Amino acid sequence: MNDQNKNGKYNIKAVSTILGIQPGTLRAWERRYNFIAPVRNDSGHRLYTEKHLNILKWLVSKVKQGFTISQAVSLLDKQELEENDVTESRDLDRTQRITDELLKALLGFNESKAHELINKSFSIYTIDKVVIDILGRLLMQIGDLWERDKITTAHEHFASSILRSRIGSIMHSFPHNGILPKVVAVCGPGEWHELGLLIFTLFVRRKGFEVIYLGSSIKENDIDVVLEEVNPKFLFFSCTMKENLSSLLTLVSCLREKHEDLEIGMGGFAIDHLPRDRKEEFEEHIVGKTNVEWEEWLKSKL
Repeated sequence: MNDQNKNGKYNIKAVSTILGIQPGTLRAWERRYNFIAPVRNDSGHRLYTEKHLNILKWLVSKVKQGFTISQAVSLLDKQELEENDVTESRDLDRTQRITDELLKALLGFNESKAHELINKSFSIYTIDKVVIDILGRLLMQIGDLWERDKITTAHEHFASSILRSRIGSIMHSFPHNGILPKVVAVCGPGEWHELGLLIFTLFVRRKGFEVIYLGSSIKENDIDVVLEEVNPKFLFFSCTMKENLSSLLTLVSCLREKHEDLEIGMGGFAIDHLPRDRKEEFEEHIVGKTNVEWEEWLKSKL
């Protein structure tokens, strides 16, 4: 083993950024499963070796494939980890290639090619991987291109229509577990970008929750009617446009005062880019950006 593996070189913030999960999630995993033991510097801060990082990458990849973290830890095998390094690299290349081809088809208004590529993805990968790693990544790319005026509204609407229909058909095919609490999912006030909410809702449906999906924004007063009728444990909001943030945060503040037992979650591009002070104020409601963070948020609220 070389010095790079003996000595810690990454602090927890760096590892969190590389993996795309919160530092709190890392600490919880270490505390609960004891699969790695980061070294400590003179100040007592965690430092991770290259080997630690490889193990964590492997675990995160398994969680993205649909395993729980406990299942992934039980499957952890050092030899398999080493053998999978090259395979994982090739797999990432192929995933990126499919994503690039699908983006080209969507921006070229080529519907048949787009469906062909989506079908190919489902024949190769798990549902979770296609939705999160391919369609989810694609949604972020399209949203970013549209935000920067690199594509027209026509491109955005066409791509959204194709992806919405495919994700929606998958979402409604999953049975729900009657024991789990009900969930309401809706875009925040003024929001009509619902694809990110669809991705998150699909993840929750895969967990067996019954989800009442409301889609794009409804009138603020109407949400009270829905909550009274459905009596859900969870209410999830999606917010993409920064100009809609103020209205959403005001609504969330009002709802958490009126419904003490309701767990309210928020996600989306605008939530991810909240100013630090607002992020701290609403920290308990921020579900995160990855399915790993989503799972940890749900577990903490059940």
